[in-house]
Amino acid sequence: MLQVQQSIESKLREALAPDHLEVVNESGMHAVAPGSETHFRVVVVAAAFAGKPRVAQHRMIYEILAAEREEGVHALGIQTFTPAEYAADIAERVESPPCVGGSGVLEGK
Repeated sequence: MLQVQQSIESKLREALAPDHLEVVNESGMHAVAPGSETHFRVVVVAAAFAGKPRVAQHRMIYEILAAEREEGVHALGIQTFTPAEYAADIAERVESPPCVGGSGVLEGK
């Protein structure tokens, strides 16, 4: 596992004790050097989100990962759920869209 991804996972586990956590390095979908750690998507299910609006939940994630964002994480896609939302299968999972990349044209378009 790469260093930044490992740091993201560790910090989110420590701060939120999530029931479910996914950290996906999506850097390879973008116009960056191979092996980069600049674009991530996280899915976090935690009781700490209960009673908080989605914006507040995302702010929590941004605060926890402030150092990573300052040190080179360019994009951070966030999906947050309470355990009840996740268990009720109302957790609509959204995949990241393809990157336009350096050419400004999507592949296949």
